[in-house]
Amino acid sequence: MANKDYYEILGIKKEASQDEIKKAFRKLALKYHPDANPNSKEEAEKKFKEIGEAYAILSDPEKRARYDQYGTADTPDFGAGFDFRDIFGEGMDDFGSFSDVFESFFGGGTRRAYRRDRSKKGANLRYSLEITLKEAAFGAEKKIEVPVWEDCSHCKGSGAEHGTTRQTCPVCKGSGEMRTTQNTIFGQTINIQTCPRCKGEGTIIETPCNVCHGLGKIKKRKTINVKILAGVESGHRLRLAGLGEPGENGGPSGDLFIVLYVKDHPQFKRSGADIYCDHKISLPKAVLGGETTVPTLEGNVKMRIPAGTQSDTVFRLRGKGAYILGSKNRGDEKVRVIVNIPKKLNEKTKRLFYELAQEMGEDIEKIGEKNFFEKVRDSFSKK
Repeated sequence: MANKDYYEILGIKKEASQDEIKKAFRKLALKYHPDANPNSKEEAEKKFKEIGEAYAILSDPEKRARYDQYGTADTPDFGAGFDFRDIFGEGMDDFGSFSDVFESFFGGGTRRAYRRDRSKKGANLRYSLEITLKEAAFGAEKKIEVPVWEDCSHCKGSGAEHGTTRQTCPVCKGSGEMRTTQNTIFGQTINIQTCPRCKGEGTIIETPCNVCHGLGKIKKRKTINVKILAGVESGHRLRLAGLGEPGENGGPSGDLFIVLYVKDHPQFKRSGADIYCDHKISLPKAVLGGETTVPTLEGNVKMRIPAGTQSDTVFRLRGKGAYILGSKNRGDEKVRVIVNIPKKLNEKTKRLFYELAQEMGEDIEKIGEKNFFEKVRDSFSKK
């Protein structure tokens, strides 16, 4: 604290007027307030306290005169008892909040903040809705039952028992607010707080409604239609404005968010707008080619299988997938064919396969079961 130049700290001349001192301090206080310097808070706190100390000395004519005379702070009780409340008033503890400092300088913020806090939006609600893959792909309308708040019919939404009325709050006299006047170095500051008796409404209920118990609203179950857009996926949220919890002190109701979950399909998988499925075909059809019937989300369709198709080959059915959300375009269906190899064959069928193997140049002595091969070989030798 030794040999501090308070004029230099505030960046002013020794001949500066009180207005110039105040302006300099105001500028620096806003610049170095810790809340405005989160990345260098410790350094800002030190600087903020230093300029506050300088202002506390130079803004006081008596202390300033003594400082000008001695040119140092190293005199008895010179900086003793320095408190930010000397500058900002009794409502300021430690460094105060950035908004406290701002409002002390410029005024008006407290009133605006009060108006903002007086009414409060109601809480949002969440509803989980399970839908099918087909409903997600093509869109649908669903009926769901949700809890909603409605004005109480018994008290007409007033909260007061039928035949009675709300009374003016005796504490705030109907204003809904409590005001206290505070003297600071910058003049009078008016602090406004919500009335604790009426919670800012300005009126109280002496005889609450027997139905809603003073809330003015009651909760009911309501069936609503929900339109599901084509192309949605799991996790998609639908917002229904105003169907959440009721607001406080005249604030708007919250919203209802419907979160969609798409059930797994036993046959199809989905990736984006494309649909995937596996489809089995016979060995002769894979070898010789032909036509097969393939399932889609809209029913069965015919698909051509080229001769010599290998197992795991993927075919594309254009435009048979899901809609792209917000578009009239659709994805594709990807069909992976799996050649179905028969596990059990009768003797006639086995002989045909041996004949085919021989025709294709296979060493039939290395094919099939031993006992059956001997029978086939004997039959071939007799021909």
